[in-house]
Amino acid sequence: MLNFGTSRTQPRATRSMSIGGGIDYLDSKTKGNFVGKVFLAAVLTTLCIVMIKRYPSLNSPSPFSVQEAGVTHVLVTGGAGYIGSHATLRLLKDSYRVTIVDNLSRGNLGAVKVLQNLFLEPGRLQFIYADLGDAKSVDKIFSENKFDAVMHFAAVAYVGESTLNPLKYYHNITSNTLLVLESMAKYGVKTLIYSSTCATYGEPEKMPITEVTDQKPINPYGKAKKMAEDIILDFSKNSEMAVMILRYFNVIGSDPEGRLGEAPRPELREHGRISGACFDAARGITPGLKVRGTDYKTSDGTCIRDYIDVTDLVDAHVKALEKAQPAKVGIYNVGTGKGRSVKEFVDACKKATGANIEVDFLPRRPGDYAEVYSDPTKIRLELNWTAQHTDLEKSLQVAWKWQKSHRDGYGVSSVI
Repeated sequence: MLNFGTSRTQPRATRSMSIGGGIDYLDSKTKGNFVGKVFLAAVLTTLCIVMIKRYPSLNSPSPFSVQEAGVTHVLVTGGAGYIGSHATLRLLKDSYRVTIVDNLSRGNLGAVKVLQNLFLEPGRLQFIYADLGDAKSVDKIFSENKFDAVMHFAAVAYVGESTLNPLKYYHNITSNTLLVLESMAKYGVKTLIYSSTCATYGEPEKMPITEVTDQKPINPYGKAKKMAEDIILDFSKNSEMAVMILRYFNVIGSDPEGRLGEAPRPELREHGRISGACFDAARGITPGLKVRGTDYKTSDGTCIRDYIDVTDLVDAHVKALEKAQPAKVGIYNVGTGKGRSVKEFVDACKKATGANIEVDFLPRRPGDYAEVYSDPTKIRLELNWTAQHTDLEKSLQVAWKWQKSHRDGYGVSSVI
């Protein structure tokens, strides 16, 4: 076998010089390297001390990760969406600390940027891009942050779409709510404000709808929400968590100061809210408005709905948060108590926009119901809440003003 090794004929030169007394002294080259390293370490240490003194936050935990006396930290799931962003704005105005979690599948990064620019102070608002369907991500969010309460808005929310893709709705609404609730219990978050819907009632025989009206949902959206409610109610029986469930009706309007609005995905226009469809027609984005169903047993044959302004809706959420009690569950309808037909809505939209909207009447949409409006007596008596923005045309005028100045929505890509 060949030996590729080499043998040393002379010993390697020593790196130290031995002087009597058994003391070794480094040679000049090694001594220079040693001094240089010591000097570099001293410089870096000094720099770190200066940085820590100048920027104390480098040496302190994030304000979102600690509980602070006098500060309520609220996790707003779906806070980049239409309703969630308006709720976040109200919470921030009321001096709450807010963390938004959103996967931007329906929300808008532009809405988050508006909020961030309005509230620049450290420790007021943070945004976390995450999917609530990922159990590890949800656990990480709760482990790294100290929440006092959760407002759970995040959900897909189109009746028509739910009939076409029901499994998506059961995953997104029911399963995700379970994951959020599990993490709340694990990390000791004491208050849940749950965003539910009148769709859990289905099509009751008697109007108006009260909180004790039988829940018989007729579409996957309503069924998924009811399942989530049932999970919350079962859990609450052996929990000290304060729970508020708000079942609200058809949401319209936008921030009166014009900072936020509704900007749904273009590909979802077919499934979206009637207000968005009206505005699209008024702006010429679509050739006209499609009204589905004219043969319902109502005064004019079109569906009757209870239209609630988003400003009133978020006010109800804040009041629910303020009045939530440990180990108790509050269930409330959030509406005006007055039903309006789709034809009435279209007439109001025409007046609000000043546009001659062409209306195309089509057959019924699967999963829709003829008449739904609320009895808001309970929420008025227990939470001291009453809808203030009940003029349909005025609410649409406010929303229209934002739509006209934001033809491309927020103008910011939601893709990260």
